Amino acid sequence: MRRKSKRLQSKPGKDQSGITSDHRNGTGTASAQVSWALDNGDVAEERAIPTYPSAKKMEGKILRPQYKDILQDPANSLHLISHPPVPPGATAKEHDAHASRITRINKFKKILQASSINLPELRNSAWSGLPSEVRAMSWQLLLGYLPASSERRVATLDRKRREYLEGIRQAFERPASATRDRHSTGRGRGLDEAIWHQISIDVPRTNPHLELYSYEATQRSLERILYLWAIRHPASGYVQGINDLVTPFWQVFLGQYITDPDVESGMDPGQLPRPVLDAVEADSFWCLTKLLEGIQDNYIHMQPGITRQVSALRDLTARIDGSLARHMEQEGVEFIQFSFRWMNCLLMREVSAEDQGFSAFHLYVCAAFLVKWSSQLLHMDFQEIMMFLQSLPTRDWTEKDVELLLSEAFIWKSLFAGSQAHVVKTRDALAEMML
Repeated sequence: MRRKSKRLQSKPGKDQSGITSDHRNGTGTASAQVSWALDNGDVAEERAIPTYPSAKKMEGKILRPQYKDILQDPANSLHLISHPPVPPGATAKEHDAHASRITRINKFKKILQASSINLPELRNSAWSGLPSEVRAMSWQLLLGYLPASSERRVATLDRKRREYLEGIRQAFERPASATRDRHSTGRGRGLDEAIWHQISIDVPRTNPHLELYSYEATQRSLERILYLWAIRHPASGYVQGINDLVTPFWQVFLGQYITDPDVESGMDPGQLPRPVLDAVEADSFWCLTKLLEGIQDNYIHMQPGITRQVSALRDLTARIDGSLARHMEQEGVEFIQFSFRWMNCLLMREVSAEDQGFSAFHLYVCAAFLVKWSSQLLHMDFQEIMMFLQSLPTRDWTEKDVELLLSEAFIWKSLFAGSQAHVVKTRDALAEMML
């Protein structure tokens, strides 16, 4: 049970940002820190005073000098892509892999630099994975956030980002009465306290193993994105799990402005220019919105979309791997006990960074994911199955592992989607098809 923060009187000496210089340096008193929290209208009343890592110099991860051009149009980052040389002593196989990757990146560059991007071609090319250098722009195009026409891109980005920032201003703007009374409750500040309170609990728990998500700039940004999305979608509001869905967007979009796109550690986003963080935040919000448009019934009351998918996963598993389905039934394992999180978080916690169409395919990804562990699960009892499925050994998975999983899911979908007859294809038949 969390203890309510005591309301203490504020101390003088704040700068224009409303943060005391002592707090910023990490040396402020408890009174000053509580005062800072209460003065910021977007902090839930019962939220504990957060502790963040000390700001430090970025470890070789610096802002691209051309960041203003990238802000205007992400296509301006494409000519900045460089290819590191093959390390000395590399094998012939490694040389081939390096050359193949360069060829693949150049293929995407050609697609993305067209004045009118061929979205079907981009979609088909992305099936076997997107190189990190082109991932941000490709996601924004495939989700329908960026227009395919280069002539409309700059104006669209500017308009959507301004619209987001205006939405944030309206959502967090404190009434005059709340401005006078810094001790007003969240409801008095104009916030939906129930929504904000849950978000303020979940965000610090998001990707706790990654340094990037421990910084104040990251957490405050995620809070704003989730809160605005929730109040704009009252049918569902905020549901735990949506915080996981926004993180790949935020991280990938941030990486396009940094010389080293691996931003999980070694940098504090709070040191970046405000326009960069605003753009990352706005783009993440709109892409999250596009992603959830086709699966919103996963998050409305009673979550009927997830219930349907869990039931469909049970039926599909019985068709793909009857032995596994029977074993789990004999051990008393209910699919809802382990697959609810898979559906709710779209496997974000199990596999690092992955419309009716998306929802349907995700079902087959989950089926392929479950069947992958069949040989181990068949020798486990109920408790062992549950412990294994809740902590799957995927931490060291590479892009190749994810590509194989998606390939298997595509085959299952080709075999079973829309099938009227319950024709069971064995796993041996699948193996023959993939040879």
